[in-house]
Amino acid sequence: MMEDDKNVLIAVAQGIVPVLVRLLDSSSSSEIKEKTVTAIARVSTVDSSKHVLIAEGLTLLNNLLRVLESGSVFAKEKSCIALQLLSHSKENARAIGSRGGISSLLEICQSGTPSSQAVAAGVLRNLAVFEEIRENFIEENAIFILLGLSGTGTVLAQENSIGCLCKLVSGDDNLKVLVAREGGIEILKNFCDSAPIDRSLEVPVEMIRNLTECQLVAEVVVLSGVLSRIIGVLNCGVLGVRIAAAKTVYNLGFSTKTRKELGEIGCIAPLVRMLNGKAVEEKEAAAKALSNLMVYAGNRRIFRKEDRGIVSAVQLLDPLVHNVDKKYIVSILASLVHSKKCRKQMVASGACVYLQKLVEMDVGGAKKLLDSVGHGKLWSVFAKP
Repeated sequence: MMEDDKNVLIAVAQGIVPVLVRLLDSSSSSEIKEKTVTAIARVSTVDSSKHVLIAEGLTLLNNLLRVLESGSVFAKEKSCIALQLLSHSKENARAIGSRGGISSLLEICQSGTPSSQAVAAGVLRNLAVFEEIRENFIEENAIFILLGLSGTGTVLAQENSIGCLCKLVSGDDNLKVLVAREGGIEILKNFCDSAPIDRSLEVPVEMIRNLTECQLVAEVVVLSGVLSRIIGVLNCGVLGVRIAAAKTVYNLGFSTKTRKELGEIGCIAPLVRMLNGKAVEEKEAAAKALSNLMVYAGNRRIFRKEDRGIVSAVQLLDPLVHNVDKKYIVSILASLVHSKKCRKQMVASGACVYLQKLVEMDVGGAKKLLDSVGHGKLWSVFAKP
């Protein structure tokens, strides 16, 4: 089975999984348990065989949890690999929480081998999605343990720990403040600086976005020197990283001072480019961030220098561009409409036609913007040739 995925498929087709589960349940030999859980972990890594393991339900889950409590170091790691598959369902998550699994996983995060720490943190990351068992994490001091691993583990262990923390603190400002107070922002900065590939940045940037939803923490983030790192990843080649960064920029633009600073260190240009992105979520994240930044006059001047800024924004007014909240686009254009040059660009790009449709759809601010753009168009009729 270790040599080839095809061998796994053959073994599973011959009914090996129920045999392995019964063996894990009945054997008293630590050596046999270790080999059995290794085979189960191997099956869990082959996509087309995963459903057979999932079908074993709580019987398999309980046996894997027993291995976590009393198995060898090697067996515990293999158990975590299998639990990564089984920890996605609410029923299994509840069972893991009620049977002390979170405590066992956190213990591995503290004292396990580097590879077992990474997979244990991966299971915890899956479990943290379910609100009903988050209390189990808090009772076990998970925040402190995960912060420790976020700063010292392997890249995968750090990534999984940060991902777990991100879910745990979501919607809880007290936990966000706790993470910031315990050095979490510095840990995130260090991870961003040392991430081996761009894709690894998605988790820490998403965590920073999450933390900055609490303004108290957002103020600390601004003082910590994170801004330049966030601007840097707006140019990242990974879509999820760019989206998380744009959402973070929106959160950080909570005052004139930070809007000014964000504009000065160069975030307007990449956000304008993101308006032309292929993904709708990217367009909206950029539009939302820009609508906030454009409150500051200096940023409006920077935006006007972007060749395709107005055109890109006007194109997103089109009602046929679905799932982009038009209020952000209307806000951006409304902040620029007092400029004669910008009005001309809006008219030339078809803004009046789109705005008329948005007025009929009762989009907030559309009528006022149409009046302003149309006013400029009307006066141009009487202008001297």
